[in-house]
Amino acid sequence: QVQLVESGGGLVQTGGSLRLSCAASGRIFSSYVMGWFRQAPGKERTFVAAINWGIGRTRYADSVKGRFTISRDNAKNTVDLQMNTLKPEDTAVYYCTASPRGYSGSDSDEYDYWGQGTQVTVSS
Repeated sequence: QVQLVESGGGLVQTGGSLRLSCAASGRIFSSYVMGWFRQAPGKERTFVAAINWGIGRTRYADSVKGRFTISRDNAKNTVDLQMNTLKPEDTAVYYCTASPRGYSGSDSDEYDYWGQGTQVTVSS
């Protein structure tokens, strides 16, 4: 079993930055993919970014490419999401997730483990 706990959300102005962190407990194998999704009020949960735990290969949604960076620290069992040049449309609850099967796509059903979420609000 893997448990995920997010931190780092908050309120920021347009153009600002935030760094989210996800602490994972339990054994994370090199085949795992760790990721971030987000869900705005009244909308579906959507893919943001993912990273392969072993080789560090990353994948991003088009809407955040060039602004967000996902990284992992294998020793600390953490996955971070650095968010720069934030926009009001980035406002959402951000969820950390893990796929033991190495899936790095945008289908949330393929991810087995989820954190409780952290709120990010970008004011205009």
